[in-house]
Amino acid sequence: MKTYVFDSPLLDESSQPSSRSSPPPSSSSPPLSSSTPPSSSGSTPSSSATPPSSRGMKKIIKIILIVVSAVVLVVLAIALFIMRKIRQGKKEEKLRELLRLEGFTETYELNGGGAKSHDLRRFTYASIISATSNFSSVYKLGQGGFGPVYKGRTPQGQDIAVKILSRQSGQGLLEFKTELILISELQHVNLVKLLGFCIHGDDKMLIYDYMPNKKSGFLSLQEQLDWQQRFNIIEGTAQGLLYLHKHSRLRIIHRDLKPSNILLDENMKPKISDFGLARIFKQDVDEANTNRRVGTYGYMAPEYAMQGIFSVKSDVYSFGVLVLEIVSGRRINSFHQIEGPLNLVEYAWELWRKGSAIELMDPTLRPSCITNQLQRCIHIGLLCVENHAVDRPTIEDVILMLKNETMSLPMPKNPSFITRKSIIEKVEQSIPEKLSANELTVSELGGR
Repeated sequence: MKTYVFDSPLLDESSQPSSRSSPPPSSSSPPLSSSTPPSSSGSTPSSSATPPSSRGMKKIIKIILIVVSAVVLVVLAIALFIMRKIRQGKKEEKLRELLRLEGFTETYELNGGGAKSHDLRRFTYASIISATSNFSSVYKLGQGGFGPVYKGRTPQGQDIAVKILSRQSGQGLLEFKTELILISELQHVNLVKLLGFCIHGDDKMLIYDYMPNKKSGFLSLQEQLDWQQRFNIIEGTAQGLLYLHKHSRLRIIHRDLKPSNILLDENMKPKISDFGLARIFKQDVDEANTNRRVGTYGYMAPEYAMQGIFSVKSDVYSFGVLVLEIVSGRRINSFHQIEGPLNLVEYAWELWRKGSAIELMDPTLRPSCITNQLQRCIHIGLLCVENHAVDRPTIEDVILMLKNETMSLPMPKNPSFITRKSIIEKVEQSIPEKLSANELTVSELGGR
């Protein structure tokens, strides 16, 4: 067989594989045209490099996401604002309806028997902010069970007291309406005067005539008060209660009579305040029962604290505690000994049994004290804190006892905190920790 050999370079390069790589092109070789595809033996672009068109698309997507997120946030903010306004409007409408049902007109005037008897001004929130210097701590008068109280001054120069109802206090729309309506109806020299109210969102405020001695309270002013002034406080408070129980158009049980709710004006005249817990009775009803017991420990009558029964005699019990505090200059719960009196009531009773009632007197009263009158007040105070409501005098009887020094008085029996000590200790243990000291809201306690 003959073998044919073709000595052709073209054939050798195209038909036979090369055992070595092609040499690099000469530097003098012309550059490849952009339209010429790269040689398989040349270097290729990196696969991680992003084309310019891809980078531009990512920027556009990022901008779109930012714009959409901003729009969503704005829409949500507007929606929340609208919802809040709607809720606020509903609350104000509800209050407006409650006021209308109670006889208030759209200008919040109280009509009694067809004739206007009292005007209630609705203060704007801006005016309250201005009057109190944005609720400055300098103008804070105190902290009550339902919230702080601030002093303010209107542009007309009138001094006012602004009571803010705390959201955590438990006093809701019902208590707010109750206090608003009751104080508007009541007009007496020994009751605080309500000037108006303010509603701002969830905040509710009552605006009262300012009492110069609100900040201290009469127990803190004991060194400044002589016996005659203290006796006037006792008598004036009794007159205010008599009006509530008998002489007002509505028969009212206060249910929270205590020192911080007895305000003093510039002449040291007492004025009963804070009607948020008050209840209205029909004239032919003597007592009522509730499962929601509210008030302040130490001033609550035993039948109310344990069984939920309240009446005018419940207020008489609270008044009796007040009398003992005013005479002694001590608070009801100022006894903390392991052995000894449970509280001021028991201490007063022990002194009475020993024939040493005069020892209850505040030492600062010695220069001004009328001994017989002071001992008579202690006697009346012990009668008011009798264990059983039926044994307590009415507030009308109390005033007669105070005014008529020749009137004979019955002998007091064991007060409630002695014969029912174990029950009171049980109430003590049920005080919620979240409430401040001396404040009590008892709910669902079974009667015994």
